[in-house]
Amino acid sequence: MLEVRLDQVGGKGLFIKELETALADGRADLAVHSMKDVPAVLPEGFALAAITQREDPRDAFLSPGYSRLEELPAGASVGTSSLRRAAQIAARHPALRIGMLRGNVETRLAKLERGDFDAIVLAAAGLTRLGLASRIRAYLAVEDSLPAAGQGALGLECLAARRDALQLAAPLADAQATLCVRAERAVNRALGGNCAIPLGAFAELAGARLRLRALVASPDGRSLARADCEGDASDPEALGERAALELRRHGADEILSGLK
Repeated sequence: MLEVRLDQVGGKGLFIKELETALADGRADLAVHSMKDVPAVLPEGFALAAITQREDPRDAFLSPGYSRLEELPAGASVGTSSLRRAAQIAARHPALRIGMLRGNVETRLAKLERGDFDAIVLAAAGLTRLGLASRIRAYLAVEDSLPAAGQGALGLECLAARRDALQLAAPLADAQATLCVRAERAVNRALGGNCAIPLGAFAELAGARLRLRALVASPDGRSLARADCEGDASDPEALGERAALELRRHGADEILSGLK
């Protein structure tokens, strides 16, 4: 279903449903996901056993003819599967044409190589894990393209009742990544987050403090609500909920109501 937007065919849950079925059937003990693809609320009976050390969370710019997004001329085409990326690119570069880009990484690269797009934007972490970091022409600054909640981190999921699996995965957990991703996912959860919402959330840990930046945007990038909060790292969910409230104060509800 590569010609249909993901949010129109079941959302991010499509990426993990088959693996959760394998867990439920006893065919797998653990499932590994990209945390940005894990819905904000897990189905009953499932648990996140660990969130691993985070890879680069930024978005990456790929193009055969241009070195940076800023070099693209008016009317140039940019491919992305993410409403979040599309909205932020449109907000900063309204003269560009943004098109839907679905499929696995190899499929997306093939579309770029045959000239379907002048450039594409993908998650840097996925390219790095596939040994394709050399294809990246530039990294988009967090200030320019706020990542998705959990972007760059891997999560291990198991049945909540499987104490053995929980214990097995525990040593793989990264404390810093876990705190940051918990805060980011709390924003998503507080806003009823799914892939139909252009929402970014990115937390950084400094000592015992967390800084959390979040964004909600209209798909065309014309309306944006931003939040920038700091709080005690001991309660990342509370910080995420506070960021969601700040987004609402800056117009997030109006943006979200326009998506329905």
